[in-house]
Amino acid sequence: MRHRNAGFKLGRNTSHRRALLRNLATSVIQEDRVETTVAKAKAVRPHIEKMITLGKRGDLHARRQALSFLQTDRAVTRLFDEVAKRYHDRNGGYLRIIRTGFQQGDGADKAFIELLGAEKQLEVKRQKRADLKAKKRKELEEQLEAAKKEEEKTEGGSEGGEEAA
Repeated sequence: MRHRNAGFKLGRNTSHRRALLRNLATSVIQEDRVETTVAKAKAVRPHIEKMITLGKRGDLHARRQALSFLQTDRAVTRLFDEVAKRYHDRNGGYLRIIRTGFQQGDGADKAFIELLGAEKQLEVKRQKRADLKAKKRKELEEQLEAAKKEEEKTEGGSEGGEEAA
């Protein structure tokens, strides 16, 4: 029996589980939204909430504690500068877990884990990505048109040259 044994084992040894949770927490703080399994999302939720609480404290000791858990300096900077300010008047409940279906292969439940209020940032990212894609598509079409014109010139010039000779 597992009486009083809290936490998720996730089928991993201690060091692997700790590394997985640190990486996942870092990714959620950097990207606002990550797709993973439901079990991993539920396991990482308390760690991310603790990091956000540290960010809201904002002192040097909290920053050092966050640095000891999160993987990158960029994630810590984003946590203290952007994410913590978003939740300055909220006491807990910073995350949302949305189930998305099943993973192909082993059938595991998949879910998005995302920071609340991240819809605006995600929409901005989505719009930038769409604009970049449209710009690349336009450049590619222009290159194709230029290549067609060049090809027509060479075909027209070589045909005329052969007939004259």
